[in-house]
Amino acid sequence: MTNANVHRFDSSRTRLGLIACAVMMAAVAVAAMPVLAQDVKPAAPEAAAPSGAQKPAVMKINVLLARELRDIAPPLSLLDIAPPDDGIGGAKLAIADNNTTGKFVGQEFILDVIQNEKPEALVADVVKKVDAGAAFVVVDASPKTILALSDALKGKTALLLNAGSPDERLREEDCRTNVKHTIPSRAMFADALVQYLTWKRWSRWFLMVGPAEEDKLLADAYRRAAKRFGAKIINEKTYTYEPGSRRSDGGFEQIQQQMPSFTQDVDKDHDVVVVVDEGGLFGEYVPYRTWHAKPVVGTAGLYPATWHPAVELWGGTQFQNRFRRMNNRNFRELDYNVWMAIRSIGEAATRKKTNDGRQLIDYLDNPDFELAAFKGQKLTYRKWNGQLRQPILLVTGKLHVTVSPQQGFLHQLTELDTLGIDKPETKCKAFGN
Repeated sequence: MTNANVHRFDSSRTRLGLIACAVMMAAVAVAAMPVLAQDVKPAAPEAAAPSGAQKPAVMKINVLLARELRDIAPPLSLLDIAPPDDGIGGAKLAIADNNTTGKFVGQEFILDVIQNEKPEALVADVVKKVDAGAAFVVVDASPKTILALSDALKGKTALLLNAGSPDERLREEDCRTNVKHTIPSRAMFADALVQYLTWKRWSRWFLMVGPAEEDKLLADAYRRAAKRFGAKIINEKTYTYEPGSRRSDGGFEQIQQQMPSFTQDVDKDHDVVVVVDEGGLFGEYVPYRTWHAKPVVGTAGLYPATWHPAVELWGGTQFQNRFRRMNNRNFRELDYNVWMAIRSIGEAATRKKTNDGRQLIDYLDNPDFELAAFKGQKLTYRKWNGQLRQPILLVTGKLHVTVSPQQGFLHQLTELDTLGIDKPETKCKAFGN
């Protein structure tokens, strides 16, 4: 074949290719026309909005966080100094979580923080806010102030959620129907720890009690737990030494001399040292300084807690990461107690799809109410005293060790009621028990 023939052949092939492409494109266009004409129905014209029509109003739910600013002695460790927004950080996270769900049902949660060092002024401020329409008050205050708030709000559509006081009397002889508790009671904390000591068969105790009034109340809770679970207190002493200036030169030597001598004359056959130092005077000095080499538990060493910054179970890692991004610090117990209180409100509002305070308060007592709180099971409120049932962590400074209720401690209704005062033994009469 000559070069001229080859050239004509290539040109013909090129023309044929172009013609084929044109035919295919025309065929596609033609094939598309009936689809547009037959299968796709024209969209119906939108109805004109009535003149003056408005979008549905957003249901606003106001939540108060009432903080009594109290003079508290500095902790023994600089690592334990509370941030100025302790509790507020948890409230902010809970409000954000509530609004994430609330936007789908037309709800908006608004946080209002009230704080005062004068209890009377704090009570007056809260009453004003409640009279203006707020139905929920999360409280971090002393038991006396909580009772004053409860009395001031009696007969109003308002609920107090105690996030800061573990006092047993608020759940027992001084219980109120307008108060619920997200922080566990001292009896719950004590039972949680003693269940683990029982499982470990550390049943012989040396009980060290601090001089503060709160220490005496916590010691009573541990004595009750010892009797309940079959432990024996073979030694008990009250710590009365004054540590002096522990941050000055020589302060640690003073403690190093005091603690061995204080623990020397006790029966060495105890299995464990149970420290009761809610006031934070001496407890952290006990581990590694006792005369006899024994494990330390209670308010030092291994201790019960509602939350811990090292918890990773049940989605805890993601939960804590969200808190750190928002507040630039670790999640603390008070933050968690406040978070549970505000999330309780949010859960009720989502389920009931209303911002009516009375309906939401009533729903918290409904058997259908459940709170998911990153503890492996749903939490509910006890109908006989308003206490939130919950598992309690047993932790050290760096890690969580175990969770109570421990396996084998059974209950006819829920194992969570093996922690704290159960219904048959309650002294609370306000709920009609």
